[in-house]
Amino acid sequence: MKRSNKPIFWSLFGAGGMLSALIGPALIYLTGFQTGKLSYDRVLALAQNGFGKLAILSVISLFLFHGCHRMYHSLHDFGVHVGPSLKAAFHGFAAVGTLAAACLLVAIGF
Repeated sequence: MKRSNKPIFWSLFGAGGMLSALIGPALIYLTGFQTGKLSYDRVLALAQNGFGKLAILSVISLFLFHGCHRMYHSLHDFGVHVGPSLKAAFHGFAAVGTLAAACLLVAIGF
């Protein structure tokens, strides 16, 4: 019996969906409507903090994995039968986006 990697991607999808439902509206409110309270210096202090880096990276990573997995399955729902190469491309994009976010957060410094 062949082992499947589906639980890994479904857990990332589920965590991203839960995070986008709970944290996404608050992030939109804070960044879109409360710009006076969210100055550059405060955001930079958050991004330079270790916990802040972890929070920013988890939000970006899980949102990317959730969105890419949803797009992959939406194509399947529309009748576009995609193979494993397109599935790898979607998840690869999410992984590259996560890696880029991690590199940028490390470049900000501590």
